[in-house]
Amino acid sequence: MNGRPSDVAPDSLLNLQDALRKFSAEREWDKFHSPKNLAIALNVEAAELLEHFQWISDVDSADLMPATRKQVGEEMADVLIYLVQLADKLDIDLTKAANEKLQHNAEKYPVDKARGSSKKYSEL
Repeated sequence: MNGRPSDVAPDSLLNLQDALRKFSAEREWDKFHSPKNLAIALNVEAAELLEHFQWISDVDSADLMPATRKQVGEEMADVLIYLVQLADKLDIDLTKAANEKLQHNAEKYPVDKARGSSKKYSEL
């Protein structure tokens, strides 16, 4: 038994977390994966993702060439991997945290005030 609930989907974040733990352990990389280092790596990868959108229009950003789209997917995967590893190190349940944040945002941005607006909650 791996300590996970039996109803965990095969493609869940928990399974990804387990796979990343194993991947790092096999390579003895855990010693490099402090929360600080993972947060830095996450931001480096996010910047690499952003490079694909620098200097292109909004329209072009929604219609990427297949090769660019593949590269963007790889950078997005890198961001996700480091985020999941950071959450693991800090014992944060990302799904729970995201759901709580969504609820918090729903309270900050009520539909009747925020619909169609890009204003910050304090300006609504």
